[in-house]
Amino acid sequence: MTPRSLPLWLALVFALLCGALVAIQSRINGELGARLGDGFTAAAISFGSGLIILTVGLAVAPAGRRGLARVREALRGRGLRWWYVCGGAAGSFLVLSQGLTAAALGVALFTVAVVAGQTISGLVLDRVGLGPGGRRPLTAARLVGALLALVAVTWAVSAQFGGSAPVWMMLLPFIAGLGTGWQQAVNGQVRLVANSALTATFINFAVGTTVLVVLMLGRWAVAGLPAQLPTEPWLYVGGALGCVFIGVTALLVRITGVLLLGLATVAGQLASALMLDLLLPTAGHPLAFSTIGGTLLAIVAVGIASVRWGHRVRPS
Repeated sequence: MTPRSLPLWLALVFALLCGALVAIQSRINGELGARLGDGFTAAAISFGSGLIILTVGLAVAPAGRRGLARVREALRGRGLRWWYVCGGAAGSFLVLSQGLTAAALGVALFTVAVVAGQTISGLVLDRVGLGPGGRRPLTAARLVGALLALVAVTWAVSAQFGGSAPVWMMLLPFIAGLGTGWQQAVNGQVRLVANSALTATFINFAVGTTVLVVLMLGRWAVAGLPAQLPTEPWLYVGGALGCVFIGVTALLVRITGVLLLGLATVAGQLASALMLDLLLPTAGHPLAFSTIGGTLLAIVAVGIASVRWGHRVRPS
């Protein structure tokens, strides 16, 4: 089944599952950052491990290597602008914010901060047509869905207002959410040019790893090397989860558009984050009813925003 022939409802199911992976990745990267006492190093490890996996994938997949050649030619001929291949920079900021703030904020609070930025970004990017699916109008269903998602975020985070977490910790994941929508749009364009999700994902991780390694080395120069690396293997699977997320969303964004993809992944993030905070709570962050209600409302927002979309989408 090709991306174009994939039905919208199935694309939304995959997007929900991708969102669940992001919440799990947030917990893993946040825990790794807390163990190391260094969110920069945790983020570089996460992206770097993903890049290693993708490099192996390119070595055994000729289609991925052909995709790299197509992207290179498109850049030379200006058929693809250079900033389309910089989506990994936004991804690196998201992973960095996970390592710096997720453990302190709790997964649920971190996730809803990302949601707010991602929803706003998706609405704007669909309107201007940056994604591979082209321009999508501001229909009533899309606007109501986006507004409901923002209300859901506010409700879910309301129990944490006035807490001990500093404001900048909320600001970092919000900005990361804004970048996430842009990242999904440009990665989708790169996938379209390369005709390979593997190629788009590899480029994303190559750029992100470069950014994070530079930041990590700068942090080491100022604060010294981090603590000893933890030995638990599960702390190092964040990069693999990121590979799946980036690759699948690069395929899905042409079908769903940036906004609906963002809302669906948001619903998956919140649902998974709730389960994580319920089953594996972080100290000082009890699960509130408002967070549960906000998650349910976010799922409703996805349903409303997707009404009749299957008949309206006109991919470019």
